[in-house]
Amino acid sequence: QVQLTESGGGLVQAGDSLRLSCASSGGAAEGHGMGWFRQTPGQRRDFVAAISWDTGATYYSDSVRGRFTISRDKTKNTGYLQMNNLKPEDTAVYYCAAKATPVASILRSAYAYWGQGTQVTVSS
Repeated sequence: QVQLTESGGGLVQAGDSLRLSCASSGGAAEGHGMGWFRQTPGQRRDFVAAISWDTGATYYSDSVRGRFTISRDKTKNTGYLQMNNLKPEDTAVYYCAAKATPVASILRSAYAYWGQGTQVTVSS
């Protein structure tokens, strides 16, 4: 059983930066692949970024590549999503998720554990 504690959302202006954090506990020693997804009311939950816990390999959606950076601190069992040059279209509820295994995936269905979500609002 993996428990995720998410934080860092807020209200910012276009062009600003924000860092989301996702602290995990109760997981396996080898870690769990972590992903970030976002959802707007009435819309599907979309992939944003993911990272393999063991190797640090990263994956990004086309819409955030070059602006967002996913990382993890293995000693703290915490993942991060650094969001730079935020745009109004980035506004959404952001969810962190963990897989049962260390290797990340871009697929929503691959993740077994989910955080509570944190609101990110970007004004123009």
